[in-house]
Amino acid sequence: MIAGLFFYLFAAVAVASAVMVITARNPVHSVLFLILTFFNAAGIFILLGAEFLAMILVVVYVGAVAVLFLFVVMMLDVDFVELRQGMLNYLPVGATVGFIVLFELVLVIGTWTLSPEALQAAAAPVATGLTNTEALGQILYTKYIFFFQIAGLILLVAMIGAIVLTLRHKQGVKRQNIADQNARSPATAIEIIKVKPGQGI
Repeated sequence: MIAGLFFYLFAAVAVASAVMVITARNPVHSVLFLILTFFNAAGIFILLGAEFLAMILVVVYVGAVAVLFLFVVMMLDVDFVELRQGMLNYLPVGATVGFIVLFELVLVIGTWTLSPEALQAAAAPVATGLTNTEALGQILYTKYIFFFQIAGLILLVAMIGAIVLTLRHKQGVKRQNIADQNARSPATAIEIIKVKPGQGI
């Protein structure tokens, strides 16, 4: 009974905050509602006994993606009024892409069936005495270790590419040069000016 009440509470708050994500005019408010949605979804996962998914949702999405997006929005000071001025020009293309995605989703849902192999895999015995996180860790770091490493490598390349593409060099800004700093000597770092008595610099 208590678990059911908590489920409906988490679900209602998650749906309401998800609606506020797309309806809020302020992008910072949208990100804050997105964080609230993630926390309520994590609560539902805990009720279902999937504590690993709840932890990943909080650590990865709330702790990294949402907070990073929030800081980016706050620091860049993007003029969203100017961005919305040309939104109607992209409306036909956006509607076409949305219709194609919706059509594909309908096809997938309409033709989806559960294979007998999936039922057998779900009924396979699980080692007793292991939590959900321990069982996933044993499978992830033994059977699927190579796929896990490849996924991490792809994410690393994507992160480096995003940093390189968004790096902007502003004119008139002094940047650190490690080679010049290591090569400094007293002769190049200090300038001695001889001032005559009674005169200023």
